[in-house]
Formats: sequence, structure tokens, C-alpha cells
Amino acid sequence: MMRGHCILSHGFESGPDATKVTALAEVAERLGWTHERPDYTDLDARRDVSSLGDVVARLERLRGLAQAAAARGPLVLAGSSLGGYIAGRISLEVPVRGLFLMAPAIAMGPLPALDAATVPISIIHGWDDELIPAKAVVDWALPRRARLLLVNDAHRLSDHVAASAEAFGQLLAHL
Repeated sequence: MMRGHCILSHGFESGPDATKVTALAEVAERLGWTHERPDYTDLDARRDVSSLGDVVARLERLRGLAQAAAARGPLVLAGSSLGGYIAGRISLEVPVRGLFLMAPAIAMGPLPALDAATVPISIIHGWDDELIPAKAVVDWALPRRARLLLVNDAHRLSDHVAASAEAFGQLLAHL
């Protein structure tokens, strides 16, 4: 029996086959959730729009996928860095059961700051993140009472792929 669907969004200059989102996909499948990993690499390459590519088009792509998935049943959004930012923002527009954010981008220049629906939120973030200060993530997580795992790692969380997958599995198991 399928429990629901997960959309796993990769970070900037990464891809749908990235190590972390692949690990999350394996956990989702094992726990009875379907999943998809959208490819945003074409949008990341749009440096004519911004130094982070076309973030607005990323939001639009995820919005369309999330609306379709939510119409079919329970939905969980997950994302890494910029993928976490778009997951949080789209959770405000599309009904989701939970959010899993890895090294989430809190601020995006002229775009609205990261915000998220009032749903269970789980975050993993590196103490030594060179792009997004750990304190900014703690400050963001506090009023939302998000589950927050801070690890000895940098932005890519490359030493904590297994810990990321385990935390994601815990979120899914509690939904």
C-alpha cells in the first residue's frame, strides 16, 4: 500500500541523481512512498536571469508537480539548499503532510525569505556550512518548532548522507 508521494528537489548546480536525493528516494521507496526527483539543471544554467539561475521558474516547476501530486494523495516535499527553499515556499500554496530540508537557503536576495506551511518540518544542517550560517537556520527553525539536526559538516553535507536519509525516514515514519 502506498502511503503517499515525495518530491525530492536537488540543490543549485546539482542534479536529480545527486547522492542525497538518491538516498532519500531509496528511503521513501522502502517505506512505501512513491517519489520523483525533478531536474532543475536547465533552470540553474540560466545565469542571464540571476547568479542562481531562474529561481522563479524553479518555483513554478515544483508548484505544477506538487499540485498534481497533492490531487492524488498525501504529499511530502524535500529539498537541499535551493531545493529546500522552493519546497518550503511551495508548501505555503499546496497541501503537504511534511517538509524535509537539507541545508536550506533561508534568504534569496530580492525574493521572499524562506517560509513554510505549519506542518511537521525536519531539517539537517551543517555547523560549518560556508553558505548558510547554522545560526540563521536555528533562528528560522525555532518559531516553527522544527526538528533540527546539526552535524559537523559543511554545506553539501557530504559526510552525512546516511544521517540525512535516516532523518528523512523518521519524518516519513511519523506522518
